[in-house]
Amino acid sequence: MSRRRGLGRGLSSLIPVDDEISTIQGLIRVHIEQINPNPHQPRGSIDENDLADLAASIKTLGLIQPLIVTGSGLDQYTLIAGERRWRAAQIAGITHIQVIVKEATSQDMLEMALVENIQRADLNSIEEAHAYRQLIDEFGQTQSEVAKKVGKNRSTVANIVRLLNLPIDIQAAVVGGKISGAHARALLPLPSPESQTAITKNIIKRDLSVRQVEAIVKKFLEGEKPRPPKRTQLPPEYLDLESQFRERLGTRVDIQKGARGGKVIIHFYSNDDLQAIVESIVGD
Repeated sequence: MSRRRGLGRGLSSLIPVDDEISTIQGLIRVHIEQINPNPHQPRGSIDENDLADLAASIKTLGLIQPLIVTGSGLDQYTLIAGERRWRAAQIAGITHIQVIVKEATSQDMLEMALVENIQRADLNSIEEAHAYRQLIDEFGQTQSEVAKKVGKNRSTVANIVRLLNLPIDIQAAVVGGKISGAHARALLPLPSPESQTAITKNIIKRDLSVRQVEAIVKKFLEGEKPRPPKRTQLPPEYLDLESQFRERLGTRVDIQKGARGGKVIIHFYSNDDLQAIVESIVGD
């Protein structure tokens, strides 16, 4: 049985360089119609203008990097990585294309496509979250295992997956580019879908920055409970620490500094929030 390569070390790790990789036929030339799309492709859409630019480049220079495929029947192949290049080659009128044929399970196909897209920043945060969720739910991987394969911190993967708890209209706003994934993460501490949706509309209408959204969310949450005594203004380095805590844990964090010490208060608003915080601090 061939040893599988790690997927967090760059796209070059998918290209066979020795006999240990599970490559069946190496580099071969096939008709482009013999290739079928990856059913586990995490990306939902490709920008048509980018595709047209890539097609023009391929028409002029040819396809420099081969596609990676797996066999799926007699003289038929399924894409593992390289969907943009495959689609652009079709637009450019290319009839034959070079591919590397590899053995691959459904999990392999999802992992390789996911890594390729992340390395090229091709996925929006919701597509990325669905791919992580699929690896966790369908293939039984932990958040730590997923994080290692895609080269991210486990807490980052956990916070991205939590975006799937947002209302569908907010997820659609991320997919459509109306708000960023960072905007969406800033909404997670809010206690209800209604409050999340209301602030999302405000983000789009007023073109708010992520920092502005974080400030609005903080004020909203403070308005839901009896207002605590006004705290002493923290030094800038403590304010920066608060911001780092919020980014890492995906929730509101307050630092209260006294004469000889102080407190770090971590807020959570659901069991899912608490679970994500626990995993961020102590692990799975």
